[in-house]
Amino acid sequence: MNNLFDVTGQVALITGGRRGLGKAMALGLAEAGAKIAVVASSDNADELAAELRALGAPFLYLQADLTERDQRKGLIDQVLAHFGRIDILVNNAGLQKRSPAVDYPFSVWDIDLELMLTAVLDLSQQAARPMTIQGSGKIIHLASISSFQGARQIVGYATAKHGLVGLTKCLANEWAAQGINVNAIAPGIFETEMAGHVIADPAKSTELRGRIPAGRFGSPKDIVGPLLFLASEASKHVHGHVLLVDGGWMGR
Repeated sequence: MNNLFDVTGQVALITGGRRGLGKAMALGLAEAGAKIAVVASSDNADELAAELRALGAPFLYLQADLTERDQRKGLIDQVLAHFGRIDILVNNAGLQKRSPAVDYPFSVWDIDLELMLTAVLDLSQQAARPMTIQGSGKIIHLASISSFQGARQIVGYATAKHGLVGLTKCLANEWAAQGINVNAIAPGIFETEMAGHVIADPAKSTELRGRIPAGRFGSPKDIVGPLLFLASEASKHVHGHVLLVDGGWMGR
């Protein structure tokens, strides 16, 4: 039964994998035996590299601004050149800018959609080509509880995440027959930098925890089990699914 969740020797690329949920997923896949490639915009991934070395995981770091289409070109080819294949793509990179909708800057809106929707399609297309030749592959998008409900002051983020659910289902419909599983994880509120403004506000933090049936925010390690399910043979017949990891938020 343990073999169902085994990803030993598989090559995984995680976007935005230098910190937060991305880092937790990179480390989780490494602990499960995967070789790890990470794409992020920072020129410093020393901390992540050290932690992956301690796990004995082969590691490739690619610096790129995923909002720039030219910088996305050939990213999957670089992974193939280094590791020889790609088995798992985790489209995690994201950001959350806050502004009232009436004043939401179109410059920020463009970045939101480019990073959290267009770049996801771009990298998924790049990965699907070698995965089709292999006859197998796992593509996992990071959606959100904001994929299913409106939210104040994050109109770009919420709109992109709504679109990501549709993209997940469209790609799953076209690529399932090629042996490629396309699914998504939809986290709730997690204790990461993105939710820092909530965690730092005692009143808001208490209010939001009160709306979560589990009574707490997610810890980054809570994302690893759902990820391994979708990244492994355990989910072989799961296509176009959005897996909520939200402490029960959407079940209320």
